[in-house]
Amino acid sequence: MRLNLTSGLVPSLGVPAGLLGFFMARAWIRVQDVFGVPHLPFTRQENALIQTAVVSCSSIAFTGGFGTYILGMSAKSATERHIGNEGKNMDEPNIGRLIAFLFLVNFAGLFIIIPLRKMMIIRHRLTFPSGTATAHLINSFHTPHGAKQARQQVGTLLKSLGATVLWPLFQWLFTGGKNCGLEAFPTFGMLAYQRGFYFDLSTTNVGIGMICPPMITASMLAGSVVSWGILWPYIETKAGRWFPENLDANDLGGIMGYRVFVGVSMILADGLFTFLSSLVRTANAMRKRRRGCGGHARASTTTSAAAPPFQCLSATERTMQTFDDRRRAQVFLRDRLPAWVAVAAYVALAAISTAAVPRLYPQLGYRHVAAAYVAAPVFAFCNAYSVGVTDMNLSATYGKIAMLVYCSWVGIDGGGVVAGLAACGIIVSAVSGASDFMQDFKTGYLTLTSPRAVLVGQVAGTALGCVVNPAIFWVFYKVYNMAGGGAAADDDDVAPYARAYRGIAMLSVGRHGLPEHSLLLCKLFFALALVLSAAREAAERRRWRAVRYIPSTVGVAVAFFVPPRIPVGMAAGCLALHVWRTRVDAGGAGLLSPVVASGLICGDGLGSLMSSMLTLLGARPPICVKFLSRFQNQKLDAFLTTLRAS
Repeated sequence: MRLNLTSGLVPSLGVPAGLLGFFMARAWIRVQDVFGVPHLPFTRQENALIQTAVVSCSSIAFTGGFGTYILGMSAKSATERHIGNEGKNMDEPNIGRLIAFLFLVNFAGLFIIIPLRKMMIIRHRLTFPSGTATAHLINSFHTPHGAKQARQQVGTLLKSLGATVLWPLFQWLFTGGKNCGLEAFPTFGMLAYQRGFYFDLSTTNVGIGMICPPMITASMLAGSVVSWGILWPYIETKAGRWFPENLDANDLGGIMGYRVFVGVSMILADGLFTFLSSLVRTANAMRKRRRGCGGHARASTTTSAAAPPFQCLSATERTMQTFDDRRRAQVFLRDRLPAWVAVAAYVALAAISTAAVPRLYPQLGYRHVAAAYVAAPVFAFCNAYSVGVTDMNLSATYGKIAMLVYCSWVGIDGGGVVAGLAACGIIVSAVSGASDFMQDFKTGYLTLTSPRAVLVGQVAGTALGCVVNPAIFWVFYKVYNMAGGGAAADDDDVAPYARAYRGIAMLSVGRHGLPEHSLLLCKLFFALALVLSAAREAAERRRWRAVRYIPSTVGVAVAFFVPPRIPVGMAAGCLALHVWRTRVDAGGAGLLSPVVASGLICGDGLGSLMSSMLTLLGARPPICVKFLSRFQNQKLDAFLTTLRAS
């Protein structure tokens, strides 16, 4: 949740979930052994069940839109002076409504994909790389060597987690005033600090840098230099000509308008290119599989023998090549989940949501919600198949498409901004839930886990996430005082993606009060983003050496929103991992770096939650640490001298 409200990046937490699930279950079994309590063996199925529930719960922190479309509705992402930022186009979060909304929209996606599980997992044998990697991880735990390795990883995770939890509490002691604290550490000097280029000693950003590919970190650094180092300072010099002076920092009619809309144009360009290329790749893969199946009967015996298992035949006619294949298919098909039950459940949940969501968000009519649930199965199938082939989850892209359509459909007078953001939430929740569920089916298939157990774990984790995530969000929402403009945190630090989503919605309902030349810059960066995405795609497909030097479009675009301190912290983590691999222990780095990074991220989040609770309870930090330039320090000394003299 803290990542979602600061950087907006989504690292994989499947590794620590699988590790801790294995470790805690084994620890509980040992406790039972001590007290002589009989128990069944701890198997891969239980491990997969725990991992499925935990990941489905934590994924709602991102798909729930707490840092995107939910906050995009609020006053934090809007300003009173901008047209469309009043009345029906603004809606403050409410914890009760959030929980109800999440329960309404997060379960339908699970039943969309159930009728397709046999086709995707067994017939087409889609890879689903993340689900396959999770299955291999779980399978490795349940061997003598894997159990020993898991204990080492869990020990390292707990050490990094425990040490990191204390760090935010230590930092809190020095925040006793405005702009106080060790977070504002002017690493590169005061001038760079004023532009946001400094290391804030955040272990979260260091952990992200250890998990993310180095190219993402380098792309974000490049984007920060272009935007915060060059473009924004230049535009600020045009105050009074391109946009009115003395505007609020968050006013979309001023510098914030350029930040939001230029970054949004790059995100839309990258999403459009990724969406189209993914459709082409998916259609090409389906065409090749269909061609192989169509020619199966006419193929020679040699060709048939070389074809992959389960490629063309039905589940009952298929000839298994190995015992593992036969056993996995037997377990996967043994627990029948009738298609008509799944379809009936989806229709019932869609009907309930159609009736209830307009009561939560009156800007959406019944026909709007019903149309979203009619389109969701098509999007869910396309996205799940794409994830199975490329491991790219495009649910956010489908959500943006829905946002564009619904904002224009409802119109600004009918509250089109909030309607579009809420429709985005419906589509993202359904589409992402379906693809994540299919990933879990792949994990269950490879770990001999019952599909019904996977369904139980997914439903239990989703239900838990619909309560836990809004509660955690509400703590941060109150501490950061988001509704009041961020009294406890810098405005640039909290939910930068929320402004991006609201910016997309504002563009969809028309250009109202945009600063001068902003649309020209949007078109320019849209074209540049398309060129950059196309160049990177071509380099990857043709395996050019230059691919390592072509930045990621989305990495550059994200840097237009987030303050430069985030990529600076990520660069510190990337550098630490590089030194660990090349100078210390390459094998240990490969084994332990993911869990160390996970400990840094989760520990910082838990520590921030504890310090937030102290703030909510009225505790005040006793010390203020503040960094001043030499000139400011001389002025302060002179002022203190006059006080002593008087």
